[in-house]
Amino acid sequence: MNTYPLNIVTGAFGYIGKYITQRLLKIGERVKTLTGYPNRPNPLGDQVVAAPFNFDNPAELTRSMEGASTLYNTYWVRFPYGQMTFQNAIQNTLTLIKSAKDAGLNRIVHISITNPSEESPLPYFHGKAAVEKAIIQSGLSYAIIRPTVIFGDEDILINNIAWLLRRFPVFVIPDLGQYKLQPIYVEDVADISVHAGHQIINSIIDAAGPETYSYEDLVKIIRETIGNKACIMYAPPGLAIFFSKILGFFVNDVILTREEIDGLMSGLLVSNTPPSGKTRFSDWIKQNADTIGICYSSELDRHYRRY
Repeated sequence: MNTYPLNIVTGAFGYIGKYITQRLLKIGERVKTLTGYPNRPNPLGDQVVAAPFNFDNPAELTRSMEGASTLYNTYWVRFPYGQMTFQNAIQNTLTLIKSAKDAGLNRIVHISITNPSEESPLPYFHGKAAVEKAIIQSGLSYAIIRPTVIFGDEDILINNIAWLLRRFPVFVIPDLGQYKLQPIYVEDVADISVHAGHQIINSIIDAAGPETYSYEDLVKIIRETIGNKACIMYAPPGLAIFFSKILGFFVNDVILTREEIDGLMSGLLVSNTPPSGKTRFSDWIKQNADTIGICYSSELDRHYRRY
């Protein structure tokens, strides 16, 4: 009998879930992933077994998690698309939580967002708060991880800022760009998550990096690091969204949403607690100056259209 712990990781072939999975495998634990794309090529081979989410079949979802001890949940949606809405994402996550409990899991490590609130007018932050509440009330042992803006290999936001700077003479910043964000390295998020998974106490942890930037300064440090001279233009948020929709039409993607601008401008992507991440964005961007932004990263291709 295999005595190594079995963990369920949602989205182990995606972004955050992949790094959490790599950490767990490195320390000798087993991983099974739940995914919306069970036929996706498995980059981890026989190290990770894949099963479908089965949100519409809770009994089967429960069976697929039996024998596991901890659920690492990265499931969410960045924006509504097609038939998927934030309300759908909330309901799917509630189904996942109940199935985890019915399957006998002991603990859930949930990836949330900084500053969620049930009173938030922003559906993303409101939805994250609703899911956190359900986890706290589930009776499961839990750790809720609240990352700010995540950067690293395969990142979309930072990569696409660099891509735009490399290819266009003008970069548009909504408003004056003085709103703050506190980027954290994806591998730091994975380390924080796995460490929390091995604890017993219930906890809510902000995952934020050691550096805080205004959005304007973040764009400028990317521009300077990749050796670009694009002109920065400041525009009202509505106009910035208009430009992003035009560009989105040509790259067949959703580049930016009004809610994301509102979240940035509301200061929701910084933490009031001491930084838990160790990797400095300024160091990472220098180390990756030659590769970041070379290719465009499509949100729709990654999550909706590739498989």
